[in-house]
Amino acid sequence: MTGAGRQADTGLLLAGIHKSYGKVAAVRNLELHVATGELVALLGPSGCGKTTTLRMVAGFETPDTGSVKIGAEEISALPPHKRRLGMVFQNYSLFPHRTVAENIGFGLRMAGMSRAERDGKVAEMLDLVQLQGRGDVYPSKLSGGQQQRVALARSLVVNPKVLLLDEPLGALDKSLRESMQFEIRGMQQRLGITALLVTHDQEEAMSMADRVAVMNGGRILQIGAPADIYDRPKSRFVAEFLGTSNIFEGTAGEGGGVLAVAGPQGIVNLPLPEPQAAGQSLLLSVRPERISLASGEAVKGFSGRIVGAVFRGNYAAYQVEVPSLGRELFVYRQADGPLGATTYHLGQTVTLDWAPQDGVVVSAE
Repeated sequence: MTGAGRQADTGLLLAGIHKSYGKVAAVRNLELHVATGELVALLGPSGCGKTTTLRMVAGFETPDTGSVKIGAEEISALPPHKRRLGMVFQNYSLFPHRTVAENIGFGLRMAGMSRAERDGKVAEMLDLVQLQGRGDVYPSKLSGGQQQRVALARSLVVNPKVLLLDEPLGALDKSLRESMQFEIRGMQQRLGITALLVTHDQEEAMSMADRVAVMNGGRILQIGAPADIYDRPKSRFVAEFLGTSNIFEGTAGEGGGVLAVAGPQGIVNLPLPEPQAAGQSLLLSVRPERISLASGEAVKGFSGRIVGAVFRGNYAAYQVEVPSLGRELFVYRQADGPLGATTYHLGQTVTLDWAPQDGVVVSAE
């Protein structure tokens, strides 16, 4: 079962999907296209509409309006078992009284496949998920990661048109979760299968997806390649949900080339990445890793004082009090000292600065 063997598979299209529960709109006129062989992540906080969207694709919920298509086929009216979907859930949903091989082959058995052909496909799946020789074992004897591999194999063995992943790694510890991210992503790419991932974990979405769709309030606020939406968020919500961001509020001044921010000592001008309409109210987002730190008082940039320092393995996170802005900023610096050490210490006077192109103007939503 190779990527080449899946060339006839088609993508997933959601057009004008709307779903309400009483007076509460869970999903609002959502548009989404997942191309053939692509993995798209729906990312957002609890209650944003991502799980409802997945359930409408799976057939567990019916949209009030709009259509769900796989290729040219409208599947909105089809029951779940006729949609040719594979589904992997956080809790694995394995049959505890059936062996690994019986769990994987269950869907094939229900489809009436012969025992010999079924055994061949199950063996192929065991090899794919690196569980050779474990077919006669019961799920209770497997680790969490191995159980999730069985759940994945069970979904893939039926040759689904689309694979749905609903918080698939949420029950695993951090180290195992990271290794499974690589394993699932590698299998999805090798098979060339179209996949939709639902998660609230930013790192999981950024690590696994070709594109990430950030959702809130039932709508997709931004969709794009992980690096694009992280480096160039369009809204305050996206900037703050995808990691930490320093947000500045002010108006465009001096020909629109700077952001005039009111500080306790007067107006402070921050560089804008590109000119804006003078006098316009703006929000500027600057990621902590884009801000440079240097010892001593500022000649160029902003003077500050370290009020918090945390070592995080490969980088140190600093909280810097900036009197001219009347606030504290977060700054990340790649670790360059001994293990557990931070380059700057509490109370130290520092200079902060960043290039104009390292800021991004975002909307308020």
